[in-house]
Amino acid sequence: MLRFVDDTFDPELAATIGVDFRVTSMNVDGNRVKLAIWDTAGQERFRTLTPSYYRGAQGVICVYDVTSRSSFENLDHWMTEVETYITKGDAVKMLVGNKIDMPNREVSREDGLKFAKRHRALFIEASAKTKEGVQCAFEELIEKVRFFSFL
Repeated sequence: MLRFVDDTFDPELAATIGVDFRVTSMNVDGNRVKLAIWDTAGQERFRTLTPSYYRGAQGVICVYDVTSRSSFENLDHWMTEVETYITKGDAVKMLVGNKIDMPNREVSREDGLKFAKRHRALFIEASAKTKEGVQCAFEELIEKVRFFSFL
């Protein structure tokens, strides 16, 4: 989120504790789009906080670390939670495999793609460090949200 909103990357930045919130805007097809982005903590001890943030969401991005098999395996819980608590039936889901710049990948692109297909989610791989795929992920999500809101 920080790479997208503030164009910053801090390798020493700790994982989100609780919830972080940012507002930004961007131009999409000549239109200014305002985004309210909630970054919810992925740790077990914060799981009771997250369901309330899904209400009214038009898009949800679930991020895992491609160098951590356990972060990928936790996605089943997160997708189930998203599908349970999201209140908009046409909300767009996206799966992002992060840290593709790092060696020692534990989750293949194919595994990520299969998981995304199983949950009817968009899929992209990215690197917050190098910026690769970050802007594209948000642009694709916004494009699909706008498409489904016009139906």
